[in-house]
Amino acid sequence: MPILHSIIHRIDKGNSETPAQLLPADNTLPASDALEDLVSGLNDAYHGKAKNWGRFNEDAPAAFPTELASFLAGDSDFASLTQTLAGRLMPLIDDNLPTGGNLLVVDHQQGETRHLFMALLHHRDGFAIDETLAVTPARQLNMTQMSLAARLDISQWQGSSTSHPYLSWARDRGRTKLAEAFAETLGAQEQRDAGQETRTLLKAFSDYVEKEDMAEDASRQKTDTLVDYATDQAKLGEPITLDQLSELIDEERPQAFYDHIRNSDYGLSPEIPPDKKTLNQFKRFTGRAAGVSISFDSHLLGDSVEYDEASDRLIIKQVPTGLRDQLKQR
Repeated sequence: MPILHSIIHRIDKGNSETPAQLLPADNTLPASDALEDLVSGLNDAYHGKAKNWGRFNEDAPAAFPTELASFLAGDSDFASLTQTLAGRLMPLIDDNLPTGGNLLVVDHQQGETRHLFMALLHHRDGFAIDETLAVTPARQLNMTQMSLAARLDISQWQGSSTSHPYLSWARDRGRTKLAEAFAETLGAQEQRDAGQETRTLLKAFSDYVEKEDMAEDASRQKTDTLVDYATDQAKLGEPITLDQLSELIDEERPQAFYDHIRNSDYGLSPEIPPDKKTLNQFKRFTGRAAGVSISFDSHLLGDSVEYDEASDRLIIKQVPTGLRDQLKQR
């Protein structure tokens, strides 16, 4: 996870009666193993939080995305960009939080994707063992408590296709007002596209089937379970609840599919609106002949799988990892 830029600004607020005060950093943080581990741990913790998903509001553009675009174009520096952002967050902290914290903003690369991650971090009292083997008090960062946190897929935002929500922000229970104010500060607009979210769910399911290397019968059975449940929810006018769906897909490991979605960051909310048209088009193509067994989801046809009718050939563009490893060994 190469870190391109990172910085921490402190926002002090002694108690609910004291206005927040910004103590900005002038320079970015130097690279270190500790920083890499911290960012990795925060990303993992953020995956498990309840979030809203959306995009920047293009109809009523805010200052932040414009300033971020200026930084990415090389017209401003990271310290100035984040200092301005920290200043805009101070009224939110005054109105909604009893204490301040440390605002960490990180511009980092994950594979071919560039992300901007930000989080207001708080401390908690803990303990440590010193060199004399005595117990000593120690202040630690609370990795799970992120009152304000957001993650932007910069690559997708700047790409040609913007149909998928590329921006998420934390939604703590009981702090709806704070989440709404934070979204307004970022210039974010929540996006709920039933067709897109249903397609994303089906993509997550296909990835899960491949990762688990399921047998054809098991794969077909779990596909039917997903489609039947989602179709029933659509008829009732109710959302698809991911943890309930996960239990139906695998009774022995009821959290497995839900954990796969959460840890892979598909951008799905815990509840998503089902799209009947998308569900009706979803099925699995299967076939077996002369020692060859093939099974794939219908939505992959024309994308990672192509059928050449003239020559009667099936072309697989993305070979599953397990199969590819076996072929290489041969």
